[in-house]
Amino acid sequence: MTINMQVWTDYQQKHKDRFLAELFDLLRIPSVSADSGHAGDIRACAEAVRQRLLQAGADLVEVCPTGGHPVVYAEKSVGADRPTVLVYGHYDVQPPDPLELWHTGPFEPVIRDGNIYARGASDDKGQIYMHIKAFETMAQTGTLPCNVRFMIEGEEEVGSEHLEKFLKENKGRLKSDIVLISDTSMISLESPSLEMGLRGLAYMEVEVTGPSRDLHSGVFGGAVANPATMLCHLISTLHDSNNRITIPGFYEEVAELDPASRKKLNEAPFDLETYKKDLGVKELWGEKGYTTLERTGIRPTLEINGIWGGYTGEGSKTVLPSKATAKISMRLVPGQNSKKIAALFTEHLKKITPPSVSIRVRELHGGEPVVTPMDSIGYRAAEKAIETAFGKPPIPTRGGGSIPIVALFEQVLGIKTVLMGFGLDSDNLHSPNEKFAVANYFKGIETIPYFHQYFAELSKG
Repeated sequence: MTINMQVWTDYQQKHKDRFLAELFDLLRIPSVSADSGHAGDIRACAEAVRQRLLQAGADLVEVCPTGGHPVVYAEKSVGADRPTVLVYGHYDVQPPDPLELWHTGPFEPVIRDGNIYARGASDDKGQIYMHIKAFETMAQTGTLPCNVRFMIEGEEEVGSEHLEKFLKENKGRLKSDIVLISDTSMISLESPSLEMGLRGLAYMEVEVTGPSRDLHSGVFGGAVANPATMLCHLISTLHDSNNRITIPGFYEEVAELDPASRKKLNEAPFDLETYKKDLGVKELWGEKGYTTLERTGIRPTLEINGIWGGYTGEGSKTVLPSKATAKISMRLVPGQNSKKIAALFTEHLKKITPPSVSIRVRELHGGEPVVTPMDSIGYRAAEKAIETAFGKPPIPTRGGGSIPIVALFEQVLGIKTVLMGFGLDSDNLHSPNEKFAVANYFKGIETIPYFHQYFAELSKG
């Protein structure tokens, strides 16, 4: 199928303002999956996505119930002889807290300095909406070269707990040749990149309990172990002086990257001083013997995501808390398994906890690390699409984040994934003032049709 790609440019230019206005409508819906108080907003957002997919040209669109938040499924077929692309994304977003740090309302999208500011702007409403508008471009101009399936979920930010069951129950209609995801980042518009892997995740909650109730710290302090102190002590032992994780067996199955691949990874543009200035830190911290790009892409980590206990309100209240809690995430690399790491973590903490307190460790969710083969048809199609749109080939990178569903696609559906993201690492994902550059949004809409075209061509052999 030969396509005059100018028709895509013409269509996108004609509808540019509408593409932006529709995204703003989606961003105004506070679809926070972690907060049960937003259950109605989740349903409203799923319905809004359904309507946009129908308007874009899908033959069938359904809001499919799960044991949690619904999945929006859509399809458009153009021929049994054409390859099928499954587009995955999520419409749920992280909680916006702390609200006082936002310059404008998290669900009141605005454009400032060329960026769209709103919760979900980059992760992932802005990026999944690029796919919907790219699909519309092809469908409405009669130039769709592949069959397309959409699976847009509402639980990614809380671990995609019900998605495995959904995949198994819908294997037939989800059958595809490749999964295409834009829930990742690139270096910049000037230095486009393509992620060839993601880290896995083991996300844990640790609760340390001491006395049966909060105690007066003057009367009982020094006589009873303080759970907050004990929790801090336990956490402080999880890294050694070289910032390596001390859990026995943690690194046992880590697949080390060969020297040539490490060298290639570090050829990506990176300015250390700019990086520190942007983050507002004087020095960086990490595992000894590795560069920043290696620490954030090919090395496992352990981070405290939240910690609390005792009195945290205004003023003073001198208590020795009964309990203290922490949420801890471990990013995993190829070779590691989330269930095994969670078990090692649990066993180690229980072993080193002193008898003066008790400990409860709970695995909240996890996912496996993945690598996309650079010689696959999907990767080559994405590489060619980016080179066409940007005028230069993309730099291969490894993503530091995790998308648990990617490994499930391979396990349950038997298909590989291409990670073609258009966000930036500086987009404040999961933080106040999340943003997505307007230029990146439109560049994504421009690039995605090229992927479909090149994937169709390369699939012919």
